[in-house]
Amino acid sequence: MSTPLVTIAPDATVVEAAKEMRERDISALLVTTAPPSIVTSTDIIAAVSEERDTSQLDVADIMTESVETVPPDLRLVETAAMMENFGINHLPVVEDDFVGMISSTDITATLS
Repeated sequence: MSTPLVTIAPDATVVEAAKEMRERDISALLVTTAPPSIVTSTDIIAAVSEERDTSQLDVADIMTESVETVPPDLRLVETAAMMENFGINHLPVVEDDFVGMISSTDITATLS
């Protein structure tokens, strides 16, 4: 998993989210909402491909709400199965609090 977990506010702009992802070389940010949400590079690409004006969009406009989470001790195969079943590429890792993010890229790198 990637640590530390990088978060962003729902009222941050999509451009700010994209810059944060690029600077940190990551493809998802946890959005500080209750319940937590996530914004990914795929969400940003979708907004651009729909010709939405990303300079005028907030993260809340494109984020995925109420995301699935996993505990840090969940077996890799179970994590991969969750991603496959839900059709997702990122899962926040939670142990009392959010501690990191696991991605399909992390799983692939671990297995190779």
